[in-house]
Amino acid sequence: MGSVTGKSKDNYAATVRLKSIGVMVVLILLAVICLLPIYILAVNATRTSTDIINNGVQLIPGKYLIANIKETSHLNEIGQIHYSAIRGYLNSGIITVVATFFSVFFSSLTAYGLVVYDFKASTAAYTMILAVMMVPVQVTSVGFVNFMAQLKLTDTYWPLVLPAIAAPPIVFYMRQYMKSSFPLDIVEAARIDGSAEFRTFLTIGIPLMKPAIGVQAIFAFIANWNNFYTPSMILISRNEKQLTMPMMVQSILTNDKLSDMGVRYTSIFLSIVPVIIVYCLLSRTIVDGVAEGGVKE
Repeated sequence: MGSVTGKSKDNYAATVRLKSIGVMVVLILLAVICLLPIYILAVNATRTSTDIINNGVQLIPGKYLIANIKETSHLNEIGQIHYSAIRGYLNSGIITVVATFFSVFFSSLTAYGLVVYDFKASTAAYTMILAVMMVPVQVTSVGFVNFMAQLKLTDTYWPLVLPAIAAPPIVFYMRQYMKSSFPLDIVEAARIDGSAEFRTFLTIGIPLMKPAIGVQAIFAFIANWNNFYTPSMILISRNEKQLTMPMMVQSILTNDKLSDMGVRYTSIFLSIVPVIIVYCLLSRTIVDGVAEGGVKE
């Protein structure tokens, strides 16, 4: 009897091991599929145009990254190209950081209110938020641009950052996260101790939502940094001092006078460097937040 039980345990352990290996293989394949195009982009940014055209895809980096970066500083000499990596970083950085802060902070505050406060209109308010989330941005773009023109806010950054305060997808995610893991007893204890409501949100709510905030900050940062659609509608004059990084890269990719493939790849690679850096920093924050554990009731 004992030997049969031992064999069953061994079979179960072998099955679990095989499943783990299978899952690991699938995850490795997915990681390779996701990261390989980025790696090839980075490698091509270090190669010359002749090497890229004649030899195709290569996995070994070249030695011309610095030379290609220097060449990007001369792209404005080509007609219809408006590119400056420093100016693009500055413009996109201002818009992205402010819009990300607005969307994550106020969406977390909205989700906190929907979860912590029990009022009659909470269900109706949440339903309205979900309804707004279903409306594509393209449907409202014409009215949005006309409204901004009437307010004389075109060719400014205000229409690119202020609407970020209302971010229904982030509110939805934060509410679902709080519903599953947010301890309301701590809020009640803070109220008994005399803590103000907004202070409770800042000192208790935000730290407990730290992993979810990190995730949404990554998504919001990437979405705002890569946003080409809205800035292209609002920045009508195409003033080079206002152009975002995606608009600058677009002016390169759509120009048929630039034949240097190495410079093209370099400009694209430079545009995604901040996204990679922010992702690495915030992903570490997420891991730390999860490792700290939760609060047990």
